[in-house]
Amino acid sequence: MTVSHAAITPATSETGALHSRGVQLLLGVICMMAISSPQYVWALFTKPLLAELKVELAALQVTFSILIVLQTFFSPFQGYLVDRFGPRLLLSIGAILTGLSWVLSASASSVLGIYLTYGLLGGLGTGIVYVGIVGLMVRWFPSSRGFAVGMVAAGYGFGAIITTFPISTSLAESGYQHTLVVFGYIIGAVGLIAAQGLRMPAKALGDKPSTQRGQPAIDGVPPTTMLKTPVFWLMFIMMTMMSTSGLMVISQMGAFAKDFGVANALVWGMAALPLALTIDRVTNGLTRPLFGWISDRLGRENTMFIAFGLESIAMLVWLYFRQDPLIFVVLSGIVFFGWGEIFSLFPSTLTDTFGEKHATTNYGFLYMAQGIGSILGGPIAAMIYGSSGSWIPVFIVMIILDATAAILAMFVLKPMRKSYLASRR
Repeated sequence: MTVSHAAITPATSETGALHSRGVQLLLGVICMMAISSPQYVWALFTKPLLAELKVELAALQVTFSILIVLQTFFSPFQGYLVDRFGPRLLLSIGAILTGLSWVLSASASSVLGIYLTYGLLGGLGTGIVYVGIVGLMVRWFPSSRGFAVGMVAAGYGFGAIITTFPISTSLAESGYQHTLVVFGYIIGAVGLIAAQGLRMPAKALGDKPSTQRGQPAIDGVPPTTMLKTPVFWLMFIMMTMMSTSGLMVISQMGAFAKDFGVANALVWGMAALPLALTIDRVTNGLTRPLFGWISDRLGRENTMFIAFGLESIAMLVWLYFRQDPLIFVVLSGIVFFGWGEIFSLFPSTLTDTFGEKHATTNYGFLYMAQGIGSILGGPIAAMIYGSSGSWIPVFIVMIILDATAAILAMFVLKPMRKSYLASRR
């Protein structure tokens, strides 16, 4: 069965437009796009918030850490709730919390208020939606999980492209408080409306669940059992490695671009840094369905080896030509092209291995690796830079992490998963 067929074929045991896989995928993408702005446009709010709250940048940036950590560390519990009560109710709550986090942030008069609204409520809301949508897609698309998860993950990566310029314009014309309120209502409303159409699939989906090229499908391994398996912890370590390298670039690019002397250099008539950030969002979105689709055909671990290896090579070349503005812009896009696919490959591999029944809760545990990566790639990477006075050691560490993850995928995870699946026949 081809991906295009899987994407449009309705579940055979259900009728109606809402039970079409294509509709479910579209609604999932819309939900992901709706909740992407809190992470990807946060940088636009830092300047006006600093002026209003009269705090140091380091203190304000704790908000972003709270957002990511709560989005990931609570995901197992959030995933359990989605499995228990269904996607419609929980994703509606997640969308409301996400929109409410912005509306309430507009009235916050202290940095603590921003922590509790934008950080805490936003992290909980986006976490529910993100984990819930991924868990839903691996159920609806048993034979093309990589592509389906990649599509909704791309929605999360692409969503901010739609809102960045309108939010930037609104900030300049109306201020941050008005902007937070207006876009908070928009975010919440769009996510809430899309969530009303989301459904769990019936058992019979018209195509055969398959974990990859003849490996046996598994109905469902509960989290308590999964957490005792070495194959899960290997995937967790690998996702932590890859999350660390990507989030280091996301959080530190402005700083190391300035140190490399390319931040304000012109490339194609535009400043190198904002141009690189724009290109990064595009490649970060495109890579997710593309490598997910490739993995459905080539195999998960084989695809990981290619993608992770690509990022390590791109990071190495990026470092070598770090003072060339054009190469800086081009290589930044390639780095993200080799990174963003982790959000389609890992959840697909996890469900291939441990089954669909507890897919959302199980991915919640794996997704916690993203939270650890945000700490290692953010403050820990900054500490390495601070102690050495150079970004070169930081880049070397990230290159090693990427290359190690590629090697582990091909030569450790692949045989380990094969052995584990064979033991469950």
